[in-house]
Amino acid sequence: MTTKPSKKVTPKNQPGFPIWLPLIIVAGVVLIAVAVLSNNSSSPAAPTTGGAPALNVDKDRFDFGDVKLGQTVQVSFEVANTGDAPLRFKEKPYIEVAAGC
Repeated sequence: MTTKPSKKVTPKNQPGFPIWLPLIIVAGVVLIAVAVLSNNSSSPAAPTTGGAPALNVDKDRFDFGDVKLGQTVQVSFEVANTGDAPLRFKEKPYIEVAAGC
């Protein structure tokens, strides 16, 4: 009596590797890459439209840390009008110094 080698038969209703899973993973990676690249743009702000001025400051806060009394410190801020109309101040601009604990 000779026996033939048996073939492995898988039922058709047995779940296999879903083909859509890699597609969803790739789409997720692409969306994350687009989000990261769009948030890291270091180009100057584009002019606004509508005939209005728009003030753009490169940083709104700066922390000098601990400064000894009488010590001179200095920081620069770049201010630009990114709007498409002249920018005029109604009051003289000022710097607010916040004292820490």
